[in-house]
Amino acid sequence: MIANLQIFGFERDFAETLRCIPMSVRMKLDECGIKLSLRQWSRFNYEDRYELCYRSTDSDTHRQIYRGLLEDLIRARANEEPVFLTQTQPTEWKESHSVPTCLQKQLVEKDLSPVPPQKWAALTPLQRFSLIKLCRSGHENHNLPAALKEFNL
Repeated sequence: MIANLQIFGFERDFAETLRCIPMSVRMKLDECGIKLSLRQWSRFNYEDRYELCYRSTDSDTHRQIYRGLLEDLIRARANEEPVFLTQTQPTEWKESHSVPTCLQKQLVEKDLSPVPPQKWAALTPLQRFSLIKLCRSGHENHNLPAALKEFNL
């Protein structure tokens, strides 16, 4: 099943070539339990990247198919074995009732306005996932202010 691709404005600088991994794919990777490096992603051809962007992970069956496709691509294009996530990935983005602590902390540290709970609840799961990814330590979170603006926060 092919789903619609969501590329955010703050990702537009690489949208046409898909040279970086879009947030929509990052969410699918977490859902499927596979770690994909940018180096591995760069070894995929455009059609591979396109397929990974548009393929659905909306059901257990779709996630299994996606995971199998990704495993095969990593082996074929990067000539490596896939790395599986050993820990369950955070799922605060699935919860719409309260703004996660990690995001609140980043907003304070960057002197940005807090996100009201009702606005957090109104975001799509992908928008919430993206904000949490952008506020994680070790992640280049320079796009956090742009994402907040894009999401009308």
